[in-house]
Amino acid sequence: MEFTRVINPVEDMEIWIASSDSFSFVISCESRSGPGFHGPPGYVASWRPIHQNRGAIRVSGSPFKTLTEAEEACWVMLGYLRSSLSEE
Repeated sequence: MEFTRVINPVEDMEIWIASSDSFSFVISCESRSGPGFHGPPGYVASWRPIHQNRGAIRVSGSPFKTLTEAEEACWVMLGYLRSSLSEE
């Protein structure tokens, strides 16, 4: 799974996306003020099933201090989701 930065019209808005095994992951950078998403400062990671019309679920531990920490948390979540699917 490789995260790619989304190019968008708001210059300072930071969003990364990735997908694997029928799951979509998004990481966004939030701050208390300025352009982009507002919230506690840091990198917020979320996931959702690709083929279901459901809202995103925040990855536990968000917001993270660094993008790397958020990416690692997404990998851990993907491992959990994979193991849950194999148990069904």
